[in-house]
Amino acid sequence: MQWSPLARSECRTVLTSKGAWILAVLIVLKGFSPTYTGWDAVGQNITIGYIQIGVSLFLPIGVLLLTYQSLISERTSGSIKFLLALPITRAQLLFGKVAGRFAAIGASILAAILALSGIGLIEHGGFSVLQFVETVLATLLLIGVFVVLGILVSTVTQRTVTAAALAFAYFLTDLFWDSIVMKLYTAVAGVPVDPYNAPASGPLFLALRLTPGGAYNVLTNWILGVGNSAELFTTVYIKLKPGTGINAFVVEAAFESGAVPWYLHPALSLAILLAWLVVPLVLARRLFTRGDIL
Repeated sequence: MQWSPLARSECRTVLTSKGAWILAVLIVLKGFSPTYTGWDAVGQNITIGYIQIGVSLFLPIGVLLLTYQSLISERTSGSIKFLLALPITRAQLLFGKVAGRFAAIGASILAAILALSGIGLIEHGGFSVLQFVETVLATLLLIGVFVVLGILVSTVTQRTVTAAALAFAYFLTDLFWDSIVMKLYTAVAGVPVDPYNAPASGPLFLALRLTPGGAYNVLTNWILGVGNSAELFTTVYIKLKPGTGINAFVVEAAFESGAVPWYLHPALSLAILLAWLVVPLVLARRLFTRGDIL
């Protein structure tokens, strides 16, 4: 494979940097949050829930920060000319960048997951191996999504400042996505959205899970068996408890049994994640292979 030396170089660059390991430490520190609610929700599988919690905040912005300069740095240093002189196509160069960054970031996040699993095993005992493997695979898919998004940002911009601004803008959009969706729904439907008593609206619930992070939460909640929602598993459990009120959107709390639209099935969250992976990758390849990258 002609792109493999470039991929190995990219992998070494990231693994020998502090950023990937700082991200791993932050995920462990954020993820390990034992609570009675978490235990009541999934029992000993709370260890698997720690992965979801740790990933939810730091992984998106962390991966974007580790990838958004991957091509811009080559342009500003002039090394892009050397890479283009190698016997590889532009598409292979791009794939080498993606593969190398994914391998390195994936390795550091897997280290964080193993650390969380070890802590959870000591604290809570054994957990479901099948659900653990499924959650790890979902997490690797999410890493791939943000690696590709970071590469796309690096492809479409010429300046580091612009790329950093785009990455931060995405992070803010993802962070406040629920509020954005509620305001848009209110503007279009003319009906204020009360998250404590959300309307049984298929389009509203679909929009809430269209971000990579939302789709990931839906998928991992399905794996954990806590409910159909883009919220964290502990929040879903609280929402579904009788006599409790919390501002969260959970399908089972809003829709009557048998009235849930087919497109809100948790399995569709996998399709959403795959779309976030494939579409930006295809777009980045098209722009990189046909545009002026010098």
